[in-house]
Amino acid sequence: MKILTVTTLFPYANNPKHGVFIETRLRHLKQHFPDVEIKVIAPIPWFPFRQSIFGAYASYANAPLHETRFGMDVYHPRYVVVPKIGMTLTPHTLASTIYKKASELIQGGFDFDLIDGHYFYPDGVAISQAATKLGKPFTVTARGTDINLIPEFTKPKKDIQAVLQHSDHNMAVCEALRKEMIELGACQDAVTTLRNGVDLNLFPFVDDLQKRALRTQLKLPQGNPILISVGHLIERKGHHLVIEALKHLPQALLLIAGNGPEEKRLKQLVSFEHLQSRVIFLGSLSQMQLANYYGASDALVLASSREGWANVLLEAMACGTPVVATNIWGTPEVVQHHDAGVLVDRTARSIAQGASHLLANPPFRYATRRYAEQFDWFSTSKGQYEIFHSVIRSTLSQKSSEPIIDANQ
Repeated sequence: MKILTVTTLFPYANNPKHGVFIETRLRHLKQHFPDVEIKVIAPIPWFPFRQSIFGAYASYANAPLHETRFGMDVYHPRYVVVPKIGMTLTPHTLASTIYKKASELIQGGFDFDLIDGHYFYPDGVAISQAATKLGKPFTVTARGTDINLIPEFTKPKKDIQAVLQHSDHNMAVCEALRKEMIELGACQDAVTTLRNGVDLNLFPFVDDLQKRALRTQLKLPQGNPILISVGHLIERKGHHLVIEALKHLPQALLLIAGNGPEEKRLKQLVSFEHLQSRVIFLGSLSQMQLANYYGASDALVLASSREGWANVLLEAMACGTPVVATNIWGTPEVVQHHDAGVLVDRTARSIAQGASHLLANPPFRYATRRYAEQFDWFSTSKGQYEIFHSVIRSTLSQKSSEPIIDANQ
């Protein structure tokens, strides 16, 4: 089975955390089903300047055109993104880039059986166009905002609905997204929920004794409750609400892991609320670093307004750390028991109440870890493999039943 994965959400050498959840899913598919051969096209926006003064844009220019990651060839062709009008133009520039690179791979001997796409807009729209020209079947996996936010815009919504109808199968990382995809017009039999798992080795269990040792190692106080908020520093992740909630948790220390455009505003909020001594900005952390901070914390707080399947929830739980999370989209599918944590409304007061309750009545850390262990990757990999196999078999069957045209007639 030869699979071509196509997505703009994928790590590259100088941005190793970008879309790491898709890479993780592929790694486990290869591990559980070694007969699958995978190559990846992960296009990157074109940008002409490499100097660091251009910040995140420079990382695009410095990204390699090709690299090997976990035994997979990963290609990073460039595509054009035009500011302001890019939302409607990008699917077309992206489709051209995908088609060109995929054609090169076929000519080079990798005649793949199926395109495994991720994120419906602009990726899914572009993949649909390229797959049609290539004559290849394709699937698309919904990740979150591509289904629960972008369809609020009229033109993208129509494009997404067309992909839902045209694709050979659709996948969603949570049941809430699957139901929304059906509402948008997907055939019920052509949408499957395949939730993300958690790497139980990368995020190891931390007992109370190890937690104290980690706090010493990380120069964190032993006597204070420690909360951690993880994610890109944007409004949708709700870090500002966790900061405001801290006013109602007088003994707690808050760690914020991530970077992004809201960093300056969040630091101003911390100063305005006179919380400088109780909030630490950690910046962007690797997954191994995150595991240590999860293990040193009493609770992860996730205050998002929209999530598909928030990987940080299971990552924290795998370390033995319960969560306080807003009751939105796929999150209730992750947090289903007190051992996992508590669900709250998306207000500072409700977050504070949930954190206070959890800190006063914490589950045993080993119970939280045991809860996370039920979310292994095998069932997801098996579901992927079966869907891919079914689509490929159906495609071959259709081709074999097509009438043969005699050129002499």
